[in-house]
Amino acid sequence: MTLYFDPVPLLDGARDLFQGQWSERKWLNVPGPFYGAETDNCGTGRLQAPALVLYEAEYFAEYVYRQPRTREQLQHLVDAAEADPFSGYGCDGDDHWTPATVREWWHDRGRIREYLANQRGAWEADDEKSGQGTAAAACDYAAYLDGQLAADLRIYLFWIDERRAPMLTDRLRPL
Repeated sequence: MTLYFDPVPLLDGARDLFQGQWSERKWLNVPGPFYGAETDNCGTGRLQAPALVLYEAEYFAEYVYRQPRTREQLQHLVDAAEADPFSGYGCDGDDHWTPATVREWWHDRGRIREYLANQRGAWEADDEKSGQGTAAAACDYAAYLDGQLAADLRIYLFWIDERRAPMLTDRLRPL
């Protein structure tokens, strides 16, 4: 059993869809290989990958709040990238995240939780028009911050440090 799903090698010909620039990524992206940078504001990302993508409340720029953990989820994220007319999704996060920057992001997660709570009313109003369930996804992201994300990030720390998936017998790094 492997603890880390490495989606990047499975992109095959879809890698060209991910032209987002690391320097432009949204601060709300969860650490991992995928991120939203200068994406569109047409609201297409959640239609394609509702369990992985959220929008900034003000401009509806897309970001990845969960990294894909299965081939099916990866395909949903590929579909979101393909639907983005600005080609603003990136897939090179593994080349940029370091243990120090992941820990820094984790330390600052309260800022994300606060942002999600403050935008709930705007998302609920938008959901009445769009029906995309953005408010519920924001609650899901907040619950992920308070739950499983810590374990997922410890596994990801191992991945970026060792460039291999941890085995059950490996000691995971602290956040």
